[in-house]
Order: sequence, then C-alpha cells, then structure tokens
Amino acid sequence: GWTWTLYEGDGPVVLANEVPDTPQLRATLQCEPGSSAVEVSVLLPDAQPGFARLSAGAATATSEARPEREGRLGVPLRTDHPLFSAFAATGDMTLAVGEATTRVIVPSQHLPKLRRFSDLCSG
Repeated sequence: GWTWTLYEGDGPVVLANEVPDTPQLRATLQCEPGSSAVEVSVLLPDAQPGFARLSAGAATATSEARPEREGRLGVPLRTDHPLFSAFAATGDMTLAVGEATTRVIVPSQHLPKLRRFSDLCSG
C-alpha cells in the first residue's frame, strides 16, 4: 500500500509518497540538508509549465512549476515560507497549475516524518 517514507543519509533528504519497492510515486519532497530549499514533485499529467498556486491552511504562495519526466511537475519552496510551515503543521497542501489541481496529503501518523524532513532541510 501507499505510505510516506523518509530517506536521509549521505546526499539529499527525500520524503516520498510511494508504494515501497516499486517505481510508484505520487509525490516527493527533496532537499539538500540545511539548504532551506525544497523541490516538491507531483504527478500532474494535465498541467502545463507555468506558475503554481499553492495553499496550506490560510497560507498561500506562487512558485514556478517546471516539467519533469512522466507527467510530473517540480515546484520549488522554501522551508522558511509560511506556506511550508502550515503544510508541516497540517500535512495538507493544494497545488494548482492552470486548471489542473492536486493535493499533497500527509496523514497524521506520518506527520513526524514531514516535520523531521523540515528540520533536516532548514538552514
């Protein structure tokens, strides 16, 4: 089944919404430790590159959405932005590019992994 897995060690820190031991990924968050810069990658096959509108709780942000492979979009965020703080607190973030929208949801049992990810990435 789908789960959230935190990968830390040498190299980038990655939090992945995946089916373990398969190539199936819904979303990933990746950073270099201490950089405060996170790349959120989501499966959004109908979206075109452009600007993404993000929201979590009452916080909002706009960031450039860049195409990646296999229908994925990458969106950069900063861990010191109020949007990322709200996402780390609630585990719920909406990302929209044009008419295409998706939600990144980290269930409560996995919120400690999201907060650990945030701590490792923050500079």
